[in-house]
Amino acid sequence: MSKPRIYKVFVVEDNDWFNKMIVHSLSQNPDISVKGFFTGAELLKALHEVPDVITLDYKLPDTNGQMLLKKIKEFNPDIEVIIISEQDDIEVAVELLRQGAYDYLVKSPDMHSRLFNNVNNLLKKSNLEDRIEYLQKEVEKKFTFSNSIIGQSKAITETFNLLEKASSSNINVSITGETGTGKELVAKAIHYNSERRNKPFVAVNMAAIPKELIESELFGHEKGAFTGAIEKRKGKFAEANGGTIFLDEIAEMDLPLQTKLLRVLQEREVTPVGSNTAIKIDCKLIIATHQDLKKLVDEKRFREDLFFRIMGLKIHLPPLRDRGQDVLLIAKKHIEDFCKSNNMPPKTLTEKACRKLLTYPFPGNVRELKTVIEVAVVMSDDREVDDQHITFQHSDLVSQVSNEELTMREYTYKIIKLMLSKYNDDIQHVSKILDISPATIYRILKEFNHR
Repeated sequence: MSKPRIYKVFVVEDNDWFNKMIVHSLSQNPDISVKGFFTGAELLKALHEVPDVITLDYKLPDTNGQMLLKKIKEFNPDIEVIIISEQDDIEVAVELLRQGAYDYLVKSPDMHSRLFNNVNNLLKKSNLEDRIEYLQKEVEKKFTFSNSIIGQSKAITETFNLLEKASSSNINVSITGETGTGKELVAKAIHYNSERRNKPFVAVNMAAIPKELIESELFGHEKGAFTGAIEKRKGKFAEANGGTIFLDEIAEMDLPLQTKLLRVLQEREVTPVGSNTAIKIDCKLIIATHQDLKKLVDEKRFREDLFFRIMGLKIHLPPLRDRGQDVLLIAKKHIEDFCKSNNMPPKTLTEKACRKLLTYPFPGNVRELKTVIEVAVVMSDDREVDDQHITFQHSDLVSQVSNEELTMREYTYKIIKLMLSKYNDDIQHVSKILDISPATIYRILKEFNHR
């Protein structure tokens, strides 16, 4: 971000000495540009310059502070006005503050220090607001559809059209696709291109939360509602109020909680655990899953009424192996981003590297491609990434477990153990890579550890 802008302050004071004293005092801050005026008429002629702050003498030869304050606020209500008066009149001060004045200062020996502190506090507030606005624009730029989803294949261009429709209304959205296809990235793109972009985006991975804590996580709880509830906590739905809530891996939700979620969506309100008071909520719902929810409905493992409530506009993200040349476009973008973030010179893919990437099925999809590219860039010692720098983890994994004759259950256990060893026993991370729930990993480990 560029350096902070110069803060513009106008001083309106008919006493020549006092005017110069205020101008001199405020000019000590190099980030402030100060102009002095002696009458209300002079100020009004210069309002088109849109100052950030005006220090205003309450009694001027051609008008009074109250009238001038009204005209300033009518011109631009964002201009902050600090009234300076010779009289300590509480009633007048209260009325001026009610009409929008930032502060009311009485002329005294310490007034200039109070004024200096006031203006500096407003400067910090303005810089913070500028920073927030800048970051908001950067986030929106990052999550434009073309930046979020890279590709030109027919499969992905059809997705762009659906994203536009999903962002232009409050319709529920369901995102399906294999693990690693970028479901959360798409959910963020929908949010940051919608009218709710300035409100929270709250993501919840249902598979990563212990079942006994999901209700509290989603809906909140009161202090003492259960063992360990040492303080009141706001739920994810309340956090997302006005914005978007993204429920990833919603198929992991058990039937009793599905019933409660259905009621929340129907009533547009949540009741925290341990409370009898409902809280109104207004948030767009986006759900995602790699499972076939319709099949789960047929198997009585997912409520049919909830299924129809949440499906809304369906967006299916195609696997990377079905996107043709998109693999190279994504790879080149990852190389560019990785080199920039690590202060490395730009690198390019050789023809052999491109051919190798295009012949691999990428079972881990875009997430796997990103990891493969980052490793390849690090392994490359010059400006080119060649085929020898590209290694595929899934291929290595298969070679490690395929040299024995085992049952499918034993193969699964061995793969889980290898992956846990590779990723420092991070069960959540391994569950995402292998596309199984953490609960399944715990169950298989327990089964084999008791043999």
